[in-house]
Amino acid sequence: MESEQLTKANDAVRTAEKTINPRYRLGYHIMAPSNWINDPNGLVQYKGEYHVFFQHHPYSPDWGPMHWGHVKSKDLVHWEHLPIALAPGDPFDSDGCFSGSAVDDNGELNLIYTGHRFADEEKKVPDEVQCRAVSTDGVHFEKDELNPVIPLHPDPGSGDFRDPKVWRHGDFWYLVAGTSQEKIGKVVLYKSSDLRYWTYQGVLAESDGEEGYMWECPDFFELDGKHVLMCSPQGIEPLDDRYRNRFQTGYFVGDYDYQTNTFTRGAFHELDKGHDFYAAQSFKDSKGRRIVIGWMNMWESPMPEKEDGWAGALTLPRELHLDAAGHIRMMPVDELKSLREKEILSLENRTVSETQTFPEAISDQLEIEAECDTASATASAFGIKLRVGQSEDTVIRCDIDQEKLILDRSKSGRAVGGYRRAPLPKSGRLTLHIYLDRSSVEVFAGDGETVMTSRIYPTEKNEGMQLFTVGGSVTVTRLKAWNLKDIWAR
Repeated sequence: MESEQLTKANDAVRTAEKTINPRYRLGYHIMAPSNWINDPNGLVQYKGEYHVFFQHHPYSPDWGPMHWGHVKSKDLVHWEHLPIALAPGDPFDSDGCFSGSAVDDNGELNLIYTGHRFADEEKKVPDEVQCRAVSTDGVHFEKDELNPVIPLHPDPGSGDFRDPKVWRHGDFWYLVAGTSQEKIGKVVLYKSSDLRYWTYQGVLAESDGEEGYMWECPDFFELDGKHVLMCSPQGIEPLDDRYRNRFQTGYFVGDYDYQTNTFTRGAFHELDKGHDFYAAQSFKDSKGRRIVIGWMNMWESPMPEKEDGWAGALTLPRELHLDAAGHIRMMPVDELKSLREKEILSLENRTVSETQTFPEAISDQLEIEAECDTASATASAFGIKLRVGQSEDTVIRCDIDQEKLILDRSKSGRAVGGYRRAPLPKSGRLTLHIYLDRSSVEVFAGDGETVMTSRIYPTEKNEGMQLFTVGGSVTVTRLKAWNLKDIWAR
């Protein structure tokens, strides 16, 4: 039976949905029907379907007491909104059902999440605990009467103790959570035989003092023979082109020994170099793929869609692999090809030496695949401009001289600005795989070596796409573009 809190929350979402301005609504990304979302939670494959939950405030397009929104899909492409799964209000989650994960335990879907509450009347000192809810139909959830299943943070941590990620290894369940002590971010490890009673195992990893004061949203998994700790550190200072966002999301690669709880890891690497990527979570599907989804926004960033009755979205699902250098590569999952409605552009061996406009690419939902011969290029830079208007555009620029890939949204429309730079993949040829979706752009360069995700908010009439060069020419060996479906169109 649905609780009073859930009924009220679901009614609020449906009411707000009727008044949304659709101008910036995305066509093929996960969003709430209305109001605010942030972190993806509970990524899992359950009874043959993919489930994604997310942090959700059903009463406002601003952040507020967190609920768990919910969508499912048979193919990672076409998503269906389901009722809100979790609502706060119990003593153990009185101020919010914060982030967590989902696992299938012999047909029972378990949500392990953070109960957010405060230890003081002023609500400045968090006292976060870990909680459990279960379902046998994947839609309706009952909170465990034992909650909180982890009632106290460990000694090396503090009341900032959140975002549990759970997995099974051998006969046991394991859980990592983020915490902080004396401005040192940490990930701590627990072990259980039944998902209800947990034993603290120790600190899995912690900041060296320059890697952030709080490690949110940890995720720990095997990938191509190594172990990866993914997390979202808060408090890393900007360094050259790195760490330019308010907070970061990245990973450490290393080796792990379950017997000694020893994780020997390398340096921290950002996962996505764009403006809007945070709180990523991964899961392994029935095909053996490690798939990740992130929040496609950033804390303290302008979000013009708020005035339209909604805020926030999730990235496309991306498959992860390690390359020979031990770095993660991310590429969009293959199923996304089913979004293609019509091929609108096809070029081969086109030499570009001046700006060329393609008015046929006026869709605000585009997929673009391009390959360029950088080895023989005489241009110092070249690139693609999207959503070109009279004075607006979003620019993906390949600076050959500086060996940089640049995503420039300084003229991308309302409220946003600035650029992000990352190393240009060095191979003599550059591949670009781009997804444009009304108010977002995701760029996968060099077969996923560099990925950049940003939100954009154009205001002018879209006059198409442009190719451009600076100071010479470049050969585009191949370029194709497709109009993409709107999965939410009714």
